[in-house]
Amino acid sequence: MISFTDASARFTDFLKNKAKASATILAYRNDITQLTKFLTGKGLTVVSSVNSDLLDQFKAELALQKYTAKSISRKINSIKTFFKFLKEEGVIETDPALSVVHPKYEVKPPRILTKTEYRALRDACRSDNRIYAIVELMLQTGVRIGEVANLRMEDLKSEEVYIQPFESHLGRSIPLNQAAKDALKSYLAERPGIGGKAVFVTKTGRPFLIRNIRSSIERFFEIAEIKDAKVNDLRHTWIFHHLSAGTPLVVISKLAGHKRLSTTEKYLSMITDRKESPVKLEEL
Repeated sequence: MISFTDASARFTDFLKNKAKASATILAYRNDITQLTKFLTGKGLTVVSSVNSDLLDQFKAELALQKYTAKSISRKINSIKTFFKFLKEEGVIETDPALSVVHPKYEVKPPRILTKTEYRALRDACRSDNRIYAIVELMLQTGVRIGEVANLRMEDLKSEEVYIQPFESHLGRSIPLNQAAKDALKSYLAERPGIGGKAVFVTKTGRPFLIRNIRSSIERFFEIAEIKDAKVNDLRHTWIFHHLSAGTPLVVISKLAGHKRLSTTEKYLSMITDRKESPVKLEEL
């Protein structure tokens, strides 16, 4: 019989071999650790002793701890993937997570910044050339925050930026318009000379980490009085407005680094729902 610790380690190795993103692996591991803590508190030590009733009890405990239905659903997805793996590996005979039901919750569409909002965001961070360049780059190219953090000086070309392949994300080249070029030029003119290969660095030349990029942009969201917005909404905004302006779906899907065209297609239904006319972001 295999302990929770050994089963979790095997599951983590499985995810790594599947080339899952590090953030995804960490999320799965944290969810399984939380479940393990709950089960060991009930005196269980091996995975074969888990049944569906115990998993439903864990689900109820999460609700008592005020986790949102969306968060609970994500954790259940981790648990289902975990026990499915153990069943396929022959570690357990039956899968106790099969009958566990996801809680219902409303799937909100991507948050799209309005013209007024992204004008306000630009105005708010214009005095900070580093953050302004990051915001402009995300608005003009749709790159992910992790891709921003991973940018190297050699990735910046005169007319485009090259996004290196990273974990499960595809490598690709994205054209730079004048707005993005100007923002990058202003930042690079003051970038610390002691900086290494990373494009975005701290004052001491260390790479500007994802968590610090996120917190910085969120601070400017507050300054600009933009409510309920997240950093990834800059990417959503780029995709939406370019599709609204008539850029071919296949082109946007490729530039966004989507693995499936269906991921990009989800934005199409939003276009007819919004009354705001499409614009080119660089013209604002």
